[in-house]
Amino acid sequence: MVVEDESHNMFYITETLRASGYIICAATDGQEAVETARKESPDLIFMDIQIPVLTGDEATKQIKETEGLKDVPVIALTARSMKGDREKILAAGFDDYLGKPFHPGDLIKKVGEWLGG
Repeated sequence: MVVEDESHNMFYITETLRASGYIICAATDGQEAVETARKESPDLIFMDIQIPVLTGDEATKQIKETEGLKDVPVIALTARSMKGDREKILAAGFDDYLGKPFHPGDLIKKVGEWLGG
């Protein structure tokens, strides 16, 4: 699942994943992310941190509190790359993070790290 409010980023991410054979569900805000995750039970979630309605942190917390979704890896997508940001992101409940901008290969590699693909 991809959660991203910027249309060009959403297109880039979803098309990169689709080209590698992944089936994608998507959301453009935090509330939609929670609802879609509960409905679709994705294997992995890429979550932008700065999204409308609920932040990525808040949406991730609600997803992780949902029975059946607690173990779904949630990977933060963020432009934050300052020293200490990784620790803050992991402390907020994300399982991993990928800094923006990223190369398509980095995205696919991250999926492989978490899903063994």
